[in-house]
Amino acid sequence: MIRLLVRLFIKDSNRTEDPAVRGAFGVLAGGVGIFLNLCLFGAKFAAGMLTASIAIMADAFNNLSDAGSSVVTLVGLKMAGMPADSEHPFGHGRIEYLTGLAISMAILLVGFELLRSSFGKILRPEEVLFRPLSFAILVVSILVKVWMCYFNRTLGNMINSTAMKATSADSLTDAVATAAVALGVLFTRFTGINIDGWSGMLVAAFILYSGFTTARDSLSPLLGQAPDTALVREIEDTVRSHPEVIGVHDLIIHDYGPGRRIVSLHAEVPCNMDILAMHDAIDLIELELRHKFNCDVTIHMDPVATDDKVTAAVRGQVEEMVKRIDPALSIHDFRMVQGMTHTNLIFDVSVPHRFHLSDKQVADRVRDGVQFLSEKYYAVIRVEQSFV
Repeated sequence: MIRLLVRLFIKDSNRTEDPAVRGAFGVLAGGVGIFLNLCLFGAKFAAGMLTASIAIMADAFNNLSDAGSSVVTLVGLKMAGMPADSEHPFGHGRIEYLTGLAISMAILLVGFELLRSSFGKILRPEEVLFRPLSFAILVVSILVKVWMCYFNRTLGNMINSTAMKATSADSLTDAVATAAVALGVLFTRFTGINIDGWSGMLVAAFILYSGFTTARDSLSPLLGQAPDTALVREIEDTVRSHPEVIGVHDLIIHDYGPGRRIVSLHAEVPCNMDILAMHDAIDLIELELRHKFNCDVTIHMDPVATDDKVTAAVRGQVEEMVKRIDPALSIHDFRMVQGMTHTNLIFDVSVPHRFHLSDKQVADRVRDGVQFLSEKYYAVIRVEQSFV
């Protein structure tokens, strides 16, 4: 059914990196969410009035906030699709992440308000009336919310949307929360023990947890999270597949919203090749990456002396020594500058984040290792954090 809705309402739905297509997905998800959540709000509000249940009333207003979240999703994805302008030269794609954050704030607000109301019901309990129609509404609501979770998760995966995934998580939490309310109603009906306030507290806990996780997932790309490892490997493999390239390092991926990546990297190339030929080869690699990964690319050429056997041999020794310190370490931009009394070995050491040694400890150990290779060698090192 979901695939059918996508085919009916979204043109060129397979072009998921296109901002216009992403906006159409947002309209579909938002429209369905607004309609279903308003229907659930009306039904649960009536059920809450009939039973005098704070848990059911709170669940109803949770659905009303979900309708608002669907509006935010719809508007956010449309705004994220706006083209670049003079003030935002990289587009407005990060609005989609802000949309997910706004949804999470709304979820947290509902959770805190429900927590307060439920605590009041625990202190001052009121009789809860059992109505078969009200209970049936809760059961139908659970089924609808489970479908909405699947619906938003499917669309979110299709276009890799943080906002839609946040809405999906919210729907699943709503289903669990409504199930808790329904079980509380049944428990009170058959035992006579009023746990309406406690049921509301449980619902509030689920809602607050959902708000926290969606806020965390929305903030992460805004703060600059590490790129997907598979994407990094694929970019590196694509560049290395060209015979002109010897090695790749300093790969950085900037994320300005889904479908808006800027990639920069250093490609090691033989220093004895014609500079115009190498420039043309790098241009072709950049063009391939743009088409393959839908990103803007800048490649810096690092010349490497491939025909210098002495430099190659010393580099191999240094690489082996660095790997003995830790296999996670690597070197690049290696050069030798020979003098009358000593030889400078100039290179960068790449260190993963949260490495067990400090940058100074790494530099000291590498320098000691270089000195051990030969007393004439002096290491000029720059320790840098790996970007992936």
